Amino acid sequence: MKSLMIQGAGSNVGKSLLVAGLCRAALRRGLRVAPFKPQNMSNNAAVTADGGEIGRAQALQALASGREAVTDMNPILLKPESETGSQVIVQGQRLTTVKARAYSSLKPQLLSAVLASFNRLKGDADLVIVEGAGSPAEVNLRRGDIANMGFAQAASVPVVLAGDIERGGVIAQIVGTQAVIDPDDAALISGFVINKFRGDPRLFDDGYRFISERTGWRGFGVLPYFPDARKLPAEDVLDLRESNLGEGLHIAVPILSRIANFDDLDPLAQEPGVRLSMIPAGRPLPGDCALIILPGSKSTSTDLAYLRAQGWDIDLRAHVRRGGAVLGICGGYQMLGRAIHDPDGIEGTPGSVEGLGLLDLETVMFPDKEVSRTQARHAASGTVIDAYEIHMGRTDGPDRKRPFAFVNDRAEGGTSPDGRIVGSYMHGMFVNDDFRRSFLSALGARTASFAYGASVDATLDALAEHMETHLDVDALFALAR
Repeated sequence: MKSLMIQGAGSNVGKSLLVAGLCRAALRRGLRVAPFKPQNMSNNAAVTADGGEIGRAQALQALASGREAVTDMNPILLKPESETGSQVIVQGQRLTTVKARAYSSLKPQLLSAVLASFNRLKGDADLVIVEGAGSPAEVNLRRGDIANMGFAQAASVPVVLAGDIERGGVIAQIVGTQAVIDPDDAALISGFVINKFRGDPRLFDDGYRFISERTGWRGFGVLPYFPDARKLPAEDVLDLRESNLGEGLHIAVPILSRIANFDDLDPLAQEPGVRLSMIPAGRPLPGDCALIILPGSKSTSTDLAYLRAQGWDIDLRAHVRRGGAVLGICGGYQMLGRAIHDPDGIEGTPGSVEGLGLLDLETVMFPDKEVSRTQARHAASGTVIDAYEIHMGRTDGPDRKRPFAFVNDRAEGGTSPDGRIVGSYMHGMFVNDDFRRSFLSALGARTASFAYGASVDATLDALAEHMETHLDVDALFALAR
């Protein structure tokens, strides 16, 4: 079985999209292909067929590969809970929460899990396309590395380095990487790709030639910027910028400091008849919106304090007084209640914090974690919702008597007596076209027959064609060994 690794000359250079496009190109060639990322850091997670968590990008890459997402595709997932600490997910299951310094001591024992997952994937594929994390030029992290060259050396995988020309300095990115990494690591790199070019690519001919001559690496092409990338689920919080997309029903979403699973919003951003505003720190929640969504959070109590520090709690109450609707998803649902109790200090210091009080509910944090795929029936419309849950904590109280949905006979979520404030633990609800149209129509939106899943699949095909046009994909696949 063969494999190839795409590493980046920096963070957010487009590795995830490159791997997704290559996976779809391989699938179109009739190959059994699988994506793999040894270590990922993201609070945007997906629930797999085998009941665990992986990064959202690997779930998209699995879709591009025409196969179900499984935990082996991303054996180590780090979910930041603070500036210095992360929850550690190993092969889909929560292992522990550690500070950054302590994680270094964990990495040697995690390499065996990484290699075990990689070898299982290789046994079920003709080709495994691997995505690195960050950059191999971060030589201060090379000791014990399992994400980039440490993995490539251990698994003997050839590497192609991707540089992002959009942010400038791409020549220094790639030439500088060769200059600082160990010669044995540099020997694993077979070539480079220039990503996100805008304008006439011939203007970069001299720069492209310089990189090749200085490094001795082969160039596999200059890939123009792919504007339809916005139609695909984003994983990196760096991709979450202030936006004000579309026209029609206005929906506002505050960008929380530990926002999680924000791909919940992607179908709304593309829905005709909807204007979605992502609100950054320092900006008020707009007064003309019909709906405010409080999104998921990796640290609910921390983000509740952050929300108050921005004055968004005041904006939210004014919105409700004006007759506006509110939807809380997962951590946002917990914030809407009267209180959040954390007796064991799951999210930090043990104790309780006052919630927003817009739902008559309280949440208690527990160490056990709910990770599951869910099919529910929306209580108000009767439409079916295929979704997933990833959360710690249990929520109960009088407003649970008016559920948001039913999972079999179990009530899920809660609703205020007037029906304008709702909360749910279900992520991914807006992917469901019938539910999304029904939910938005009830708020007065003029929806169209937009099929989100079909749009994502068509965009993956377009991405593969874009890469085939501008890169030497055959030569890239020929590198795999």
